[in-house]
Amino acid sequence: MKYAIGIDLGTTNSELAYCCLDDVNSKPTIFEIPQFVAPSTIERRQTLPSFLYVGSEEERSLSDWKLPWDSLDFDAEEGTSDGVGDNKPDLKEASAGKSFFKRILGLGKSGGKKGDNPSGMTNPNALYVVGELASARAATFPEQTVASAKSWLTNSKVDRHAPILPYGSPSGSYKVSPVEATRRYLAHLVSAWNNAFPDSPIFDQQVVLTIPASFDESARKLTHEAAIDAGLNPATLLFLEEPQAALYAWLAQKGDGWRSELKVGDVILVCDVGGGTSDFSLVKVEEEDGNLVLDRLAVGNRLLLGGDNIDLAIAYRASELFAEQGISLNPWQSSALQRQCRFAKEKLLSDGNDENSTYKITVLGRSSRLVGDSVSVDFPKKDAVSIVLDGFFPICSLDDRPKTRSRLGLRETGLPYEIDSTVTRHLAKFVSGRIGDGSTVSPTHFLLNGGVFKSKALELRFQEQMNAWFPDSPPRNMHPDANLDLAVSYGAAYYAAVKKTGGMRIRAASARSYYIGIESSGLAIPGVERPLKALCVAPFGMEEGTECVVPSDEFELVVGEPALFRFFSSTSRPKDKPGTTLDWFESDETSDLQETTPIETALTDPLADANDLSEANPAEAEQDGVEYVSVRFRSVVTELGSLEIWCEEIGGSRRWKLEFSVREQ
Repeated sequence: MKYAIGIDLGTTNSELAYCCLDDVNSKPTIFEIPQFVAPSTIERRQTLPSFLYVGSEEERSLSDWKLPWDSLDFDAEEGTSDGVGDNKPDLKEASAGKSFFKRILGLGKSGGKKGDNPSGMTNPNALYVVGELASARAATFPEQTVASAKSWLTNSKVDRHAPILPYGSPSGSYKVSPVEATRRYLAHLVSAWNNAFPDSPIFDQQVVLTIPASFDESARKLTHEAAIDAGLNPATLLFLEEPQAALYAWLAQKGDGWRSELKVGDVILVCDVGGGTSDFSLVKVEEEDGNLVLDRLAVGNRLLLGGDNIDLAIAYRASELFAEQGISLNPWQSSALQRQCRFAKEKLLSDGNDENSTYKITVLGRSSRLVGDSVSVDFPKKDAVSIVLDGFFPICSLDDRPKTRSRLGLRETGLPYEIDSTVTRHLAKFVSGRIGDGSTVSPTHFLLNGGVFKSKALELRFQEQMNAWFPDSPPRNMHPDANLDLAVSYGAAYYAAVKKTGGMRIRAASARSYYIGIESSGLAIPGVERPLKALCVAPFGMEEGTECVVPSDEFELVVGEPALFRFFSSTSRPKDKPGTTLDWFESDETSDLQETTPIETALTDPLADANDLSEANPAEAEQDGVEYVSVRFRSVVTELGSLEIWCEEIGGSRRWKLEFSVREQ
């Protein structure tokens, strides 16, 4: 192991940074990633756009799609390289050890149920290209380009192993699953690294992969599955929440000098507005044995709100400007317009042009039936600034709250985007009442992350909002000169090095309390389910790598037939202890519980076949008979941040492990 590697798997862009472990003073270095920028043209870029273009087999044959690490043609039956961004030839060693690691780490079921299409692709012989070229094709071929796969990993209402992306593309189009798209982004990074460092394959290195702080257990497990299938080593892979990674980037640049800038009692608000999500975290400076340490206080709930929303808002305004010229865009052009508006946003919000500047937005046509070969409009900078400041970051009261529901009774199936686009209202809700007694945490510092904050106007607006909320002691921007595009991968690489060599670490305790659903006993009533209680099995603040015994009454575990296990979490009940039981029907107690994806499985007797770690066949389980085993619970928070609940037999030696499932509802 020679390197510590940090990977930022972003919604719109992915990056990789690394540190040399042989040099204790090594600062993270950004890895330049080879990728297609045009057919047969490869360039190195600091970012890999998280887009996947799916082309036809004919298009595949028209150009040279070989990347530097591709040495084999794709074989659909053997599952070797697809020639474009895959790395199957490099996975022989990884695959040999993968089944071993699954056994010792209990990861045999991390993939969930993949259904009738385990590959996650409708056509394995199609052309698959990730990166800059795919991002550019999103403007001209949106129905063939996968975007926001990371956001789809959080959507439990769809089968995330099924080929559903690009979502909404015509019937008969080539599609991939969210897990498969994620695997391809990571596989490209794995192969690029292995090609550049053949003597230090990534499988042997310490790797930290960043995820949103708001990812639930299901999304974490799916990301883990994609990472292992891409060639990362489950024994050396760790997760790190993106806001923490941004703070680690600050620590890496400050070195030991950070202690002179913070004092005991300081609270840091980390606001990370990415391409598809917004994440908030609070970190407090504490004292331990005379030294300053950082403790994470809280993280916010999942918010599908970010730069993509801003792009769409600018696109909506651009369509109005087209309409003022008498130009009506068809649906295909409207979809392509959003890509152009991403460029417009980045240019117009930058500080290199005056307030009266404009950006020419051009949308191409496809045939004579469309509105000419291309149409253009000059988009004013003042409109872009107004959209962002007034639509997404308006000054609001600390008592303001975001709208939570639409008044319409029907909506399309898709990603659960936020109804309210105002980031500041969501932030007000997060900052208020984080202690558990209704009081507000007053941050002393704030740290911004995400490309949108590269705009000086937006940075000043955020400071203005902080001044309005905390006029007596306004928080200050602790890192106004941060590289907002690359901070997450930079910080992740530093954290990976700290894990191996020692150094300052943020104590990453659980920012949620976790509960398991317990069916209450009682008389049966026709047509009425028995009341459900919620038992706290892991408290707020439980640190990674620790475990606890849950004090409670005895419960009966159903063994030998299919059963449903329901799980819940809360970010606003920090005082609940292991063993706290909530009555599900007392809404004042449980209205703030959120249900995660349940597990439906048939548990088997572990002593009957100790070598079989797979799920039992439900039909066979019913034939073997049903047993009700008295158990108590032991909870373990792993280094990956996942929660394991062990059901331990009372008066016996048997035990069963429950994890938050990636099964689809």
